[in-house]
Amino acid sequence: MSISTSLSQSLEPIASWFSQLNTPEPIVHWGHPLMMGIVVFAMGSAVGITGWKGRMMTESGAVSENLSSHKKIAPLMFAFLAMGYTGGLLSLVMQGQPLLESPHFWTGSLVLGLLSVNGAIAAFGFSKGKAARTAHAYLGSIALGVMVLHALFGLKLGLSI
Repeated sequence: MSISTSLSQSLEPIASWFSQLNTPEPIVHWGHPLMMGIVVFAMGSAVGITGWKGRMMTESGAVSENLSSHKKIAPLMFAFLAMGYTGGLLSLVMQGQPLLESPHFWTGSLVLGLLSVNGAIAAFGFSKGKAARTAHAYLGSIALGVMVLHALFGLKLGLSI
């Protein structure tokens, strides 16, 4: 049995519970992309903009305001993305689609991995100097770029099923 099949089977009871809610097919099919699109483009933009503004500005009030906003929004964005990742897997199981086979799955996994490392850098590395902050800024920007690619792969996947 493949890992994909095993994962699908383990998620099936949860997917069956959601299926019994008789959610209309368009919501099952497009709900995940719509909600995650909002998170990626609205929250992702806010996180990126406030982070870079806080890094690039020189006026201390504006720097601290942007960095404060960044610190508030980034963990929420990660939490929504992690929940959305799970929701996307359940949506595929509910639609009888294979898991682990699309570039959309792999870019989503990469985004969560990059953001996990970036969160760890923020939590434990900032005290170690400027290099950690620089790595955090660029790694976060890479993650945002992968999110856009992820959205494109998701649109392609959604249109194909």
